[in-house]
Amino acid sequence: MAAGRRLRCLSPACLFLAVAVAILAMPGLAAARTRRYTFNVTMATVTRLCVTKSVPTVNGRFPGPKIVVREGDRLVVQVHNNINNNVTFHWHGVRQLRSGWSDGPSYITQCPIRPGQSYAYDFRIVGQRGTLWWHAHFSWLRATLYGPLVILPPRGVTYPFSPKPDREVPLMLGEWFNADPEAVIKQALKTGGGPNVSDAYTFNGLPGPTYNSCAAADTFRLRVQPGQTYMLRIVNAALNDELFFAVANHSLTVVGADASYVKPFVSNTLVISPGQTMDVLLTAAAANPSSPAAYAIAVAPYTNTVGTFDNTTAVAALEYAPGAALSSSLPLPPLPLYNDTGFVANFSANFRSLASARYPARVPRSVDRRFFFAVGLGADPCQSRVNGTCQGPNGTRFAASMNNVSFAMPRSTSLLQAHYQRRYSGVLTANFPAAPPVPFNYTGTPPNNTFVMHGTRVVPLGYNATVEVVLQDTSILGAESHPLHLHGYDFFVVGTGFGNYDANNDTAKYNLVDPVQRNTISVPTAGWVAIRFVADNPGVWIMHCHLDVHLSWGLAMAWLVNDGPLPNQKLPPPPSNIPKC
Repeated sequence: MAAGRRLRCLSPACLFLAVAVAILAMPGLAAARTRRYTFNVTMATVTRLCVTKSVPTVNGRFPGPKIVVREGDRLVVQVHNNINNNVTFHWHGVRQLRSGWSDGPSYITQCPIRPGQSYAYDFRIVGQRGTLWWHAHFSWLRATLYGPLVILPPRGVTYPFSPKPDREVPLMLGEWFNADPEAVIKQALKTGGGPNVSDAYTFNGLPGPTYNSCAAADTFRLRVQPGQTYMLRIVNAALNDELFFAVANHSLTVVGADASYVKPFVSNTLVISPGQTMDVLLTAAAANPSSPAAYAIAVAPYTNTVGTFDNTTAVAALEYAPGAALSSSLPLPPLPLYNDTGFVANFSANFRSLASARYPARVPRSVDRRFFFAVGLGADPCQSRVNGTCQGPNGTRFAASMNNVSFAMPRSTSLLQAHYQRRYSGVLTANFPAAPPVPFNYTGTPPNNTFVMHGTRVVPLGYNATVEVVLQDTSILGAESHPLHLHGYDFFVVGTGFGNYDANNDTAKYNLVDPVQRNTISVPTAGWVAIRFVADNPGVWIMHCHLDVHLSWGLAMAWLVNDGPLPNQKLPPPPSNIPKC
């Protein structure tokens, strides 16, 4: 063949290949990959705060390994349970479109993985990019079984904000218990009182120097270069505490939340609830020999609880010079008071979706089903049948509910399995109330009767129904914030306010243009929040408080979303290796 000549192929097969190559070369349209991870759940010895103990871990690491995928990828995680506890894993915030069998909450979408058993979670990442996370979803095992889930944009697609980060750093905020967290919640459920609180907050598993001499060596250090920009992928993995977050002498630019981009805004202090994630830009200052070699990164709790809480401050280091001295005397960034609800409301009001051509905010403008859920604490009477004591308020036992129904977990099967087999009898009832059975002054003087009902009640929804839920905090046993997480869906936060929700006046103030899109939202202390979503994902999806003590007391409900008419709108059969109850 003469030099410089090219072969030409005009057959249909060649033309198809040429078009396919051209399409795959376009930004964002490269072929998705299957990413595979293995989780070996084992006990490992960990020392924090001078206390050495054995804790559940994934692959012997605390926190667990980072998972990295790109939007559009398939993710397969093979879990082998080698501890003496049952376990499941939840991929917090992943939409799980038609893959509800991999969502992970125990007895909701699967039975637990028993000791010695294995299970493969298999799902795709669709229409999401940013930071999510994974954690155990059985009892309080997520105290140590958690890690980041980073979703990068497709290859060739850039971030819609600037400056572009020079480095990305997952930052998991957690809680450390010197005691066994499983023993802590078991004791609380036995006594009917509140659980013992954690002993420290942590950055990527490390408490820092503010606690004791042992903790000083266990300090997370973020080494930075002057002038460079860092994207902190922040996750609140704490069991029971919303947290303030700040870096001394540095401002923070929020660019994402719950794996959705937001209109960038600047703040010196963040507040982040359990379950929530934020992508935040931090630009290191220009080189200056007279500047400190390190700055404190601090977290402290936000709460209005009338009970006890971990009122400590944890510190990490932002280091401009390696090995910089760090002590408890390092100047801390100013943080709001622990009960500064006004700051929390002002900060939360900054969140807006991009609502751009590439990343539109598809907010439901009309609503098919409206719900009003009163959310809060309550009580169970002290009865002789209770195998324990009654150390709750006024000789009762603590409980929690939505619309006065405290959620009871099934035990004989999972709700999703019952739904797939259409065997509901004895497992669930489709009569969760759309509004409180007895209306009252939700944020005023509480009613005399604070006892709750119990049941495994769900709300059935038709496929593609548009849904609005107003979540109303109550003052029963004290008004406080409740971070509510919805599995299987993102939702738009269309309105919020303080006091009792007023449909006649508050609906007109909704933001239907660029509301933030999230999977976890805090119901304001003595206030309300309104969310909207489209029920386009068939299955059974739990919505619950992400303060684990409240979930343990029953602050949850479930949506049962029926199949649509088309094949791609139906729940597939369960995997053959799904655990049995």
